[in-house]
Amino acid sequence: MRQPPGVLIVEDEPAIAELIAVNLRHNGFRPTWAMDSASAQRELDAVLPDVILLDWMLPGESGLLLAKRWRAHPRTKAVPIIMLTARGDEADRVAGLDAGADDYIAKPFSTKELLARVRAVLRRRAPEQVGAVVRVGDLLLDGATYRVSFADQKLKLGPTRFKLLQYLMSHAERVHSRSQLLDKVWGDHVFIEERTVDVHVKRLREALGPQAGLMIETVRGAGYRLTAPATLPTPVQASA
Repeated sequence: MRQPPGVLIVEDEPAIAELIAVNLRHNGFRPTWAMDSASAQRELDAVLPDVILLDWMLPGESGLLLAKRWRAHPRTKAVPIIMLTARGDEADRVAGLDAGADDYIAKPFSTKELLARVRAVLRRRAPEQVGAVVRVGDLLLDGATYRVSFADQKLKLGPTRFKLLQYLMSHAERVHSRSQLLDKVWGDHVFIEERTVDVHVKRLREALGPQAGLMIETVRGAGYRLTAPATLPTPVQASA
């Protein structure tokens, strides 16, 4: 019999952690609580959860630093992370998502909304377990091994930029509006501004480098499109 999904709650306020845990348990999840970065790491080392609910402000290391570290580690990089924080302005949301969070929810929040977001990241995670290989020109992405290369040179991408590139490459030559990208990459349950997409596209271009970055085009007034560069014809040598 399959176990219920496990959720690691990393929260230093016991009252909030208990409220979340009770609601998760009553809705078919297996919650585990860690109150700081050290205990959270011990829990992760022991059992890998299906979702992590991560508070930004923690004793010791912040949730932001933990998210970056877990995203960089092969064992934990695919575990969905939802940031829980009282920091709700756009710059903080961008920082949380850029650190590797799959979603961001500002305090105070309703438990119904939290449960909906947990279910949503689990739904999004399911089809990503079997990743296809996608090639556009010299740009190659392997969804199964989480690797990207351009002209046989390996590139390093964070989880959000990887998902964004994967979607653009899987739908190459099509123009995607910012709202479409928010829906398809972050999910329609994520309440972030469309300008956030511009930030991630800019950083994705930087991560791809000067040549591959040019493959992501800005279509004025419409959105973004990934396209293979035109192949230049081979010059014909004049006969002597």
